[in-house]
Amino acid sequence: MGKGIVVGVVPATLLFLLYLGLSPMPILVLAGIAGLVWVMMGSRSGSGKKKILHSKEAVPTVSFDQIGGQERAKKELREALDFLIHRHHIRQYGIRPLKGILLSGPPGTGKTLMAKAAAHYTDSVFITTSGSEFIEMYVGVGAQRIRELFHKARKEAKKNNKNSAIIFIDEIDVIGGQRAGSQHREYDQTLNQLLTEMDGMTTDRKVQVLVVAATNRKDMLDSALLRPGRFDRHITVDLPDKKARMSILKLHTHNKPLADDVDLEQIGVETFGFSGAQLESLTNEAAIYAMRNGSDKIGQRHLSEAIDKVMMGEKTDREATQEERERVAIHELGHAIVSEWVRPHSVSQVSLAPRGQALGYVRHHPGQDRYLHTRKQIEDQIMICLAGAAAEEQVYKNRSTGAKNDYEQANRFTRALIEAGLSDLGIIDKDLVSNETLHQESVKILKELHVRTVQLLDRYFPVFDAALTILLKEEVLSGEQFRELLKRYMEEPKAVNG
Repeated sequence: MGKGIVVGVVPATLLFLLYLGLSPMPILVLAGIAGLVWVMMGSRSGSGKKKILHSKEAVPTVSFDQIGGQERAKKELREALDFLIHRHHIRQYGIRPLKGILLSGPPGTGKTLMAKAAAHYTDSVFITTSGSEFIEMYVGVGAQRIRELFHKARKEAKKNNKNSAIIFIDEIDVIGGQRAGSQHREYDQTLNQLLTEMDGMTTDRKVQVLVVAATNRKDMLDSALLRPGRFDRHITVDLPDKKARMSILKLHTHNKPLADDVDLEQIGVETFGFSGAQLESLTNEAAIYAMRNGSDKIGQRHLSEAIDKVMMGEKTDREATQEERERVAIHELGHAIVSEWVRPHSVSQVSLAPRGQALGYVRHHPGQDRYLHTRKQIEDQIMICLAGAAAEEQVYKNRSTGAKNDYEQANRFTRALIEAGLSDLGIIDKDLVSNETLHQESVKILKELHVRTVQLLDRYFPVFDAALTILLKEEVLSGEQFRELLKRYMEEPKAVNG
């Protein structure tokens, strides 16, 4: 109706001005400017509402039982959520309502799923958004969206006859980062508004709003956000251990046709360090490999190939020269020999198939999950890193650039050894020790371990010829094949040293 009035009034006004002999141009210019400002203001407020509204959804159907692993985190979260469910009971003890729960941990560990399961567990309206959605070039837009978000949460809870709502903010570090000095930023206004809303949540007794936030960088968050009374519970959602990986693999393969030779326990062991998202990707890629090969069922080899795909990337069409292939094979065999010596049965596969940026690779069987390491275990790992270039030196009397990443990894292990107080320097404060001293100790460790690595490879020099022939022909040498080759040459080196 308003638009129709404007359409009728504007032409009539222009005709009247012309009849009086006046120029309508100044009025047209002013009207154009006013219209432009009106459109910009409308788009600002409209975009803010759109971003908040699109994230609204009903009570999720995801339950804690559908999340594999994370038993400790799920237990902690359930205990915290019971405060939301038994509201009347906690008042008898004078316990104030819970305001916020912070989920922190590496990417892909299931923080979003945990938030959805929390809403399902408490039968709460679930509204999800991301920290990046509150950041705009216009000052005040982020704070406005925070207000709209909390208002919408209460409104939707009442609309659905619920007495609680959960707001899930992913990537909260975008708006909740540490504030620096007196600099006035749009981020600060948004964070201040979030703090204000969390402090005032108890004003509406009919609907209790709980904020669940997720971050990969808890150390970057502002202290005002982390204090009790805002985020009262900090729950770590960490990478799954072996038992949890098994649980996740079973969840993601229950609807997939698995062959009889599939050993999920073996896959669970070989995927140490995988997140839940990577395990889901692994099962999906295995199904894709089976479909490509025309197999009715997913076999162990498909799952094994999928592990390589998730870890290293897809196979590339990079064609290396015969000389490069031989050098890469020698390099990888060096890694494999030392790995098998320091940790028997640790080699799962030696491959010459290019994946990602690697021309070849050794897939290691990590064995039991380890979170603590002795000096010997770290030194063994450094020797594995040095073995590739050492093998090249043994055969070609020189090295190549293929050892760059190995050396970087060896240096990281060396620094970890020194900083843990396991080196000859003893327990140190690295801030009080000169860089030169640290560097000299690091060089000494690497030189000693390099000598031991060369001596070890020298004992198994005959293995290179036998394994090289198979690798160049088949491109893949299984762990069992590799161990059979080692057995043929184990007794003779011992007799020589004796």
